[in-house]
Amino acid sequence: MAEFRMPDVGEGLTEAVVLTWRVAVGDQISINDVLLEIETAKSVVELPSPYAGTIGELLVEEGQTVDVGTAIVRIDQEATAARSSSEGPEGGVLVGYGPRDQQTRRRRRGEQPPTEPQAPRAEAPRVEPPMPEATHPVVLAKPPVRHLAKELGINLADVPHEGECVTRADVEAWALEQSGGQQAGSLASPPSPLVARGESRREPISAVRKATAEAMVSSAFTVPHATEWVTVDVSASVALVDQMRADRAFADTPVSILLLAAKAVCLALKRHESLHAQWAETEIVYPAHIGLGIAAATNRGLLVPVVPAADRLSTPELAASIKDLVATARAGRLQPEQMQGGTFTITNVGVYGVDGGTPILPPGQTGILALGAVARRPWVDQETDEIVPRWVTTLALSFDHRVADGEQASLFLTDVARLLENPGWAVTF
Repeated sequence: MAEFRMPDVGEGLTEAVVLTWRVAVGDQISINDVLLEIETAKSVVELPSPYAGTIGELLVEEGQTVDVGTAIVRIDQEATAARSSSEGPEGGVLVGYGPRDQQTRRRRRGEQPPTEPQAPRAEAPRVEPPMPEATHPVVLAKPPVRHLAKELGINLADVPHEGECVTRADVEAWALEQSGGQQAGSLASPPSPLVARGESRREPISAVRKATAEAMVSSAFTVPHATEWVTVDVSASVALVDQMRADRAFADTPVSILLLAAKAVCLALKRHESLHAQWAETEIVYPAHIGLGIAAATNRGLLVPVVPAADRLSTPELAASIKDLVATARAGRLQPEQMQGGTFTITNVGVYGVDGGTPILPPGQTGILALGAVARRPWVDQETDEIVPRWVTTLALSFDHRVADGEQASLFLTDVARLLENPGWAVTF
């Protein structure tokens, strides 16, 4: 009986959370059939099987955190030995590579056997295990929420919810509704961990929160951070956004101040390469292209997907890439490679009404720009010396002082501010 161990699906992965088993004991599987979904530090990943056979034992439970290298499932390959000896050597296609074996496709739960006559197969007769009931669609939820639903005997697919993920509040509300308004603890299921108002509660640290904490501690205490601010009149950029949204040519383009800031950063970095260079102890590395990270708040925590070679994209292409990556991040479907290769990051704290902040650098990067709220404020007109209402924002740049000095950082920040103050300057870059 073969054991499948938790693999490293990304660079340096040490552990993962088992989210959902896609198989049950007794299921017949083929190579590359999906066994389970796991949550790594940054993404939700499906794990395919490297073996064909029968599921013998599930060694870990949903919601459990498992170290890389730990056995998670046992697969009985003896059931396919007769077929393997008559059809050719065992091994087939490696996981994730090449075409799937269509003839040995595992029958899905609840699926009826094919009605077309099948050619006789040279294999020993065997008794098929009873087919489990059809599964519900996979629903996104954090491991503690899954654990709560399991204790209450609730299927997450039945829980009404808004957004991509089912929350603890959704599960608790559904439990109360199902119990006729009584406390969930009165259900026939195990006692509810619902907490009365005023009491403290404990929640396991999620994989994303743990990874974020480790990265921020490492960056904050190993890199000499410095931060600079500049307040900018972005009325011209606001007007340009309105014009682009009204133009049919940009009808399908998600236009925003964030997009113009991203474009300004790409243009300014071409002049000031040190702000996206990388410290490598004995040398400073200047990447050929800009990997633009976009910090995205999701139900799973803070994620930073990367737009590769952002400096080579047109404005509509950059807008589409940002939109797709952020949507994928919020759906919990980012793959590890989509968060690698970042050389500079933008975090848009302004969407929460915040004026600015001192962002911490993502590990390995030299610069991060915080875009503050764009608000209507009194502004002194430099030509008339009069106070007029203008659209104003604050830009905050944190940088690695080993790679860039105050001069380079200031010139870069001034260029970004200048481009947002007057987008027409882009033609001079």
